[in-house]
Amino acid sequence: MNLEVNSLTELNSAAKALFNFSGEEKVFIFEGEMGAGKTTFIKAICEEMGVEDVVNSPTFSIVNEYAAAGSTIYHFDFYRIKNIREAYDIGYEEYFYSGNICLIEWPERVAEILPERYIKVEIKVLSPEKRAFNFSKNYL
Repeated sequence: MNLEVNSLTELNSAAKALFNFSGEEKVFIFEGEMGAGKTTFIKAICEEMGVEDVVNSPTFSIVNEYAAAGSTIYHFDFYRIKNIREAYDIGYEEYFYSGNICLIEWPERVAEILPERYIKVEIKVLSPEKRAFNFSKNYL
């Protein structure tokens, strides 16, 4: 599924479209260059899910946990990991296979441990305000 977002005010609509597309899937990976808007889009997703906590990038902690309407959302940022061992050390399996929503930034750094099923969100910068989104279902 492809869509374009022309401003930040349209991100919540894009988040709704992602949930309509994803069905029952719980793991989402986000790809895009630095500054493409991965964390900003994740903030919109969390807002749509009813998260009231401050949502920010877990760059240094690797994972943040947010409460949302009776469920939990895990937000990962693997940008700064030096090796896959760090993902093992945080107990990634307990998060990825918890049945809760997992939002994963920089998934290419942990590609070998990603679940078999996930939704891929690709974000491309078209202009300072405009982004192109591509959502795809990946089943290995």
